[in-house]
Amino acid sequence: MNWRVMLTTFGVIFLAEMGDKTQLAAMTLASQTGKPWAVLAGAILALAAVSAVGVAVGSALGHYLPLQWIKRAAGAAFIIIGALILFEKL
Repeated sequence: MNWRVMLTTFGVIFLAEMGDKTQLAAMTLASQTGKPWAVLAGAILALAAVSAVGVAVGSALGHYLPLQWIKRAAGAAFIIIGALILFEKL
């Protein structure tokens, strides 16, 4: 286990997820249902599944494409999604 990589990953994802729509949805569901432990379990499983897909895709792409191309594609995707949200198309 590379603890530095793990802690860096934790820190980056933790900060990126603070205050986003996932956190707001979890707060709303916990408030509405009155079942915070069930909401926590569902949120943990959902975030683990999404992260597993991301790690699997990233790992596979890393074998076939240069890292620079992957970074550029990710940047382009963020710009496109941001533009779609800005112009209310998404």
